[in-house]
Amino acid sequence: MATPTLETRATTGKVWSRLLLLGPAFVAAIAYVDPGNVAANLTAGANYGYLLVWVLVVANAMAVLVQYQSAKLGLATGMSLPEILGKRLGNKRRRLYWVQAEVVAGATDMAEVIGGAVALNLLFGLPLLAGGVIVGIASMMLLALQSRRGQRSFEYAILVLLGVIAVGFVSGLFVNPPDAAGALGGLVPRFEGTDTVLLAASMLGATVMPHAIYLHSALARDRHGFSPDPLVRSRLIRATRVDVAGALLLAGVVNISMLLLAASSLRGIEGTDTIAGAHAAVTSALGPAIGVIFAIGLLASGLASTSVGCYAGATIMGGLLKIRIPLLTRRVITLIPALIVLGAGIEPTLALVLSQVLLSFGIPFALIPLIRLTGKRDVMGVHRDSMPLRIAGWTSAVLIVGLNCVLITLTLVGQS
Repeated sequence: MATPTLETRATTGKVWSRLLLLGPAFVAAIAYVDPGNVAANLTAGANYGYLLVWVLVVANAMAVLVQYQSAKLGLATGMSLPEILGKRLGNKRRRLYWVQAEVVAGATDMAEVIGGAVALNLLFGLPLLAGGVIVGIASMMLLALQSRRGQRSFEYAILVLLGVIAVGFVSGLFVNPPDAAGALGGLVPRFEGTDTVLLAASMLGATVMPHAIYLHSALARDRHGFSPDPLVRSRLIRATRVDVAGALLLAGVVNISMLLLAASSLRGIEGTDTIAGAHAAVTSALGPAIGVIFAIGLLASGLASTSVGCYAGATIMGGLLKIRIPLLTRRVITLIPALIVLGAGIEPTLALVLSQVLLSFGIPFALIPLIRLTGKRDVMGVHRDSMPLRIAGWTSAVLIVGLNCVLITLTLVGQS
């Protein structure tokens, strides 16, 4: 039997054929459960209980919106967000834009390698620098799978790792369930001083990921191609809604589970401001089996997310500078900053949280152009965002930029 074509899968009513269209969003979703999320969410839960649950809920809702818009841009235009920006920006602005995007991608990659190194240290007692090298080599193997076997094989590998991550961070809740009333109270938006604003920005930067916004447009386009048939494009975009909703729902559950686990099991315990301390507390409170599962989830998170981050960096460089470096070569180059941090003895959890704060400042540079482009008829044609979607997009952008402005103000004036 012949393999179904793109048009057949997009137009057939068979459930299995439609399911085969899913996948790109799950690769992008790895960015939302990376080690930076672990550090930010555990710190928030351990220090402030359920106070910042609302941040994750709001951030995840924003993530669903922006990832859908990114994928739709790729399917409607046949181009990635970096490629479109590369065509529209002048040479100087294009290079400057690439610099900030590259810094964001580099901060992401550093966090992910550090997280994987910490996981190997927790599981096997390996020195952090040696663990960073092993994570780098393992990510090269994942990227080689993408280069040699294609995107679908890479998606399968990432899906397996995503499942491991989910088990690793959700399992502890079954041993010590959170307080339902406290968790519901955490849905009320509020802060308690400068530190909680800093954590909120860190959580936002870890949840709405700039490099995932750039990447998803390329993932959807590369997987499905560009069809000249508007009907096929429309049905692919509808399938993408399901893809994004499912992937980001899973990522949101994992993120919220991390915070709830810390709030219910780690509150008031000394040393939980680091991942190693949180792991020790989880092991003590919930048993060694849960501690091992937690560390395995962290390792899977580091391995998968650093591979996806490297893929995103290549997409950004290719689109903005029209320079394409082999993925494995890029992997070696971008591994160096993380190894320097690990070798210098900088506290890993602090480096992770600060990297997520940096990411939050890169969000507007990815988000605002995305919203503008998907709202333009000359870019999207009949697939232009509806008015409600444009309002939701701009509202998200205002909230994100506003939170960052509050963060800067509170940090500079030292209010609490």
